[in-house]
Amino acid sequence: MAELSRYQRQVVKNYYENLDTALVQRLGEQVTDLYLAEGKKRTKIWGSVAKSLEKLEVAQSTIDRIVASDDAQQLAKLLQELWG
Repeated sequence: MAELSRYQRQVVKNYYENLDTALVQRLGEQVTDLYLAEGKKRTKIWGSVAKSLEKLEVAQSTIDRIVASDDAQQLAKLLQELWG
């Protein structure tokens, strides 16, 4: 693999420094999507939400509880805690 330029290294560094913020913002958008989605699409969104929560190092028991409830309001409350 080729060496990264100084600019590219800075871009990668900034990406990982801001990953938590990006994930929380994405989860906020997914809350809206959950309110509007039905069926298979809703299931797919919940799968994506679970992966994002794992990256944010949320406890697995909390992730399981929220996904099993299929309640976007519980996810929204968790996001408020993560922002706070």
